[in-house]
Amino acid sequence: MKNGFRLWNIRKWRTKMLRMLSMGRTFLLLVIGSFLFFVMLGLGGIAENKLNSSPVSSMKGFAGTLSSRFFMDMLGMEVPHLDKEKGASTFSGEKMTTFVFQMLTSVNPRDPKSLLANEMPGMGSNDPVLLRSAAGNQNMVPPEDFHLPPEAEDPNEKPAKTEPPKQTDQTPQTPAKEPEPGPKKEPGNAGTSKQEPKSPSKTETPPAANSGKKVVMIYHSHPREAYNPLLSKTSDNPSSASPEKNVMLVGKYMADKLEKLGVGTVHSEKDYANTVNGYNYNFSYKYSRQTVKEAMAQNSGLDYLIDIHRDSQRHAKTTTVINGKSFAQVFFIIGHENKNWRKNEAFANAIHERLEKAYPGISRGIWGKTSSQGNGEYNQSLSGNSILIEVGGIDSTNEELKRTAEVLGQIIADLYFETQNAEKASADKSGSAQKAGSVN
Repeated sequence: MKNGFRLWNIRKWRTKMLRMLSMGRTFLLLVIGSFLFFVMLGLGGIAENKLNSSPVSSMKGFAGTLSSRFFMDMLGMEVPHLDKEKGASTFSGEKMTTFVFQMLTSVNPRDPKSLLANEMPGMGSNDPVLLRSAAGNQNMVPPEDFHLPPEAEDPNEKPAKTEPPKQTDQTPQTPAKEPEPGPKKEPGNAGTSKQEPKSPSKTETPPAANSGKKVVMIYHSHPREAYNPLLSKTSDNPSSASPEKNVMLVGKYMADKLEKLGVGTVHSEKDYANTVNGYNYNFSYKYSRQTVKEAMAQNSGLDYLIDIHRDSQRHAKTTTVINGKSFAQVFFIIGHENKNWRKNEAFANAIHERLEKAYPGISRGIWGKTSSQGNGEYNQSLSGNSILIEVGGIDSTNEELKRTAEVLGQIIADLYFETQNAEKASADKSGSAQKAGSVN
């Protein structure tokens, strides 16, 4: 009996050991398999980062839909005493339903076009990618560009010789006071602020005020993009040769503001349709690129290159109201065909973040485009501080455009002087260190 009981115990422990060994082997295989999976995933990510500088193929704009509020609300769920801003939570039923539905189906319930884009081949590829979300574009509506009928592009054709760009008067000019817009201008997309917007920090007396050095260039690859209220028309007429009725007026307001703040600015009012022989709309960025390069050759200090455009959407989607005043909203466009696009995006984000803080609602986000969605480069390889900004839409008024242009001018001036002060402080620190070293 004892021998039988002992034998039974041995078999029992043997069975347990075999089970443990089997579980251990299974666990070990899972660990090794998981390790190899993540190693391969990491190597694939590194390879993609090296081979493809654009986030379009991997990100699909999904990460851009997550605002900073999303992460703050997540922390708030774990930290009870974390201060929360007033307003609807990111985890509200409506927002979470939209988020999960879009994650599972790639369809934005707020944008019916996204459903058609999944069903019609090639339609979704024309959508720009959201890089930075904005308070002024909660529905994540992308910019809408007007396109002329396509023309056959001759690969052997070269841009015609263009004239040197015009420069703004170096004497600072104070823009004339504009009448305030009526209270009835409350578009459906407008965000109304209950508090007075915080103005960007005022700069000290700028060193460039008396030097005559030009550091900013404002130009227009599509100079005839016009605004209906300035044309006194109600239909979308994207073309006007008058600088007082198209995007060149916005450029003038920005240039005047920058000059007033002491930032030397070049403003090109070149109308390529009138100055280029054999003008072809499809070569717009080739023409403007030549204009910019000529200006850079004449002004060695040019580093901030701002291409001003206009969106083609209507007033309700391109206007916001802050403290009772209407402002034209802006899109920032980054070209991913430029391999160094991250530098341009960082500059655009510096302006975007200041708008979000001081004038929430003006920015409609930063969007990326490839060559399949437009030019794809937008002359942004010429400088890390080169960006394209779409200001307002076809229904924007003079007052709205002027307010936004002057806000942009102020922010760009602040960024410029902050950079100058930082460089000066770094140079002084370096000089002091060298002097101390020589004394020792």
